[in-house]
Amino acid sequence: MKNVRLEVKKDFFGAALGRAPRFLFFFPVITTVTPMDCSAGVQTQAQAAETLGTLLPLWSVLPFVGILLSIALIPLFFPRFWHHHFPKISAFWAAAFAVPFVYFFRERAVHEIAHIIVLDYIPFIFLLWALFTVAGGIHIKGTLKGSPGVNTAILGIGTIFASIIGTTGASMLMIRPMLRSNEWRVHKTHTVVFFIFLVSNIGGSLTPLGDPPLFLGFLHGVPFFWTVHLIPEMAFASMVLLGLYHLMDSYYYKKENLTLRPDVEDEPVRVEGSYNFLFLAGIIAAVLFSGNVRLGDVEFFGIHQSVENLIRDAFLILMGMGSLFVTPKETYKKNDFGWAPIMEVAYLFAGIFITIIPALAILKAGEKGAFAWLIRLTDSPAHYFWAAGILSSFLDNAPTYLTFFNSMLGKFYPGLTEAQAVAKAIVEQIPYLAAISIGAVFMGANTYIGNAPNFMVKSIAEEAGVRMPSFFGYVFKYSLPILIVLFLIMTFIFF
Repeated sequence: MKNVRLEVKKDFFGAALGRAPRFLFFFPVITTVTPMDCSAGVQTQAQAAETLGTLLPLWSVLPFVGILLSIALIPLFFPRFWHHHFPKISAFWAAAFAVPFVYFFRERAVHEIAHIIVLDYIPFIFLLWALFTVAGGIHIKGTLKGSPGVNTAILGIGTIFASIIGTTGASMLMIRPMLRSNEWRVHKTHTVVFFIFLVSNIGGSLTPLGDPPLFLGFLHGVPFFWTVHLIPEMAFASMVLLGLYHLMDSYYYKKENLTLRPDVEDEPVRVEGSYNFLFLAGIIAAVLFSGNVRLGDVEFFGIHQSVENLIRDAFLILMGMGSLFVTPKETYKKNDFGWAPIMEVAYLFAGIFITIIPALAILKAGEKGAFAWLIRLTDSPAHYFWAAGILSSFLDNAPTYLTFFNSMLGKFYPGLTEAQAVAKAIVEQIPYLAAISIGAVFMGANTYIGNAPNFMVKSIAEEAGVRMPSFFGYVFKYSLPILIVLFLIMTFIFF
């Protein structure tokens, strides 16, 4: 069907503004509806983006590097300062880029900032918020005795859940039953580490709901079910790690004093708040709807957004609010539910998405931009796998995915619109896109800072009395001898 332009004008609602919430101050009122063909506008935007990418110098990405390094290092060395001031740090780096960008590029800069916020940041946060909220209303209770078989089963179930309700949702849902199951055991650090490997990272690779990088790919045109191409890599890594964990846990289990195991009457495993699975189904349906239905576009002040995406975002909010309304507060208390984790993500990613603009523009310019050397060096799928993976280990895997996703588009399809380039890439460059996806998702497990749930799981485990390794202890005792060896083997098998 033809796209639709909704011409809008600002209506400040007179004196009613004084009573309206702040976010409504610039709410647009639809005045006319006219059919249009957006292809020319899209092509113009693509040409503008390519021109912008050729004009921006390499040092324009410094604020992006600065915010990612801040996320990586400040919590490690100055945790108290970070806890109280991370919103200010995010705002500082965003302003460090946005102010000179707007000064030199005027309306084009304002459009680019508004474009990435409306089309990427807001849908990204809505999905994370909805999954986080609904998963927080599900409480698993019952007697779990912490045997190798039980623990391996919990890890396997959590790995599958990660692709359905996201790595954040699955981590928050499964970590507390896992800790209760092993409360009596002395040797349990390895269990939490493998939980981070599988549930907080690798398990989220089969759908765009699973991990933020894949959802960003979905927002940029990668079909929802394209990730079925990743099943061989995900199955191989998961089976190897689950088998290795079972062997390791069996070894440590023999060292435990079984007399310490609580002798209590077995209580069957039950799920409290199971009606929240209906809300999870609604979230999945909303994302599927936006990826398979085309209802045309609306234009708000020069920014095109599809009607189906607006419906999806509204439904995500509805699902989250519905869960909050029907779930008793006691259930949230049992899960130690709080808003701090999702608020931190919202603040930090606002800065990340703004500062990533020059990196994306330069990469889209292909070999005409300042990253021509990177595009020339990153050649094979193995190169993309390790380049995306190494950066995802120490920075954040969502912007890392976007960076190399755009690098691939710039390398193979310079000058094409993003929609045209992605349509070709998902058919012609499957090994490259798979390498970027697997590298960004899997190698987020290499460090505590590779993916947001990693630190959340670590903090919850430490509160429960588990002695977790330090940042470098985690890397040298677990990541290097286990994950890096696994990824080297996968490179020869798959890439």
